[in-house]
Amino acid sequence: MCIMNVNLGAPYEAAIKAIIEKGYAGTQTEAIRQAILAYERMIEEEEQTLVHKAVEVEMTELKAGKVKVHSFQEIKKSFASGH
Repeated sequence: MCIMNVNLGAPYEAAIKAIIEKGYAGTQTEAIRQAILAYERMIEEEEQTLVHKAVEVEMTELKAGKVKVHSFQEIKKSFASGH
């Protein structure tokens, strides 16, 4: 268990109070935990979006013939010959 004093400031304390009053959380700690988990999910979604955009760019370049592709057999043969 980690005991931590955090001074959030008036706007954040008011937001936490509103979250509790609306019944979304029972305590300040619960509201902060929920916020941290929501932020973590948001970051993960943003990372996934960036990966998907990168894949789209790569696929566009691949379809346009800008990227040289090799078959599995070509790669296997290259490794077998030591290149």
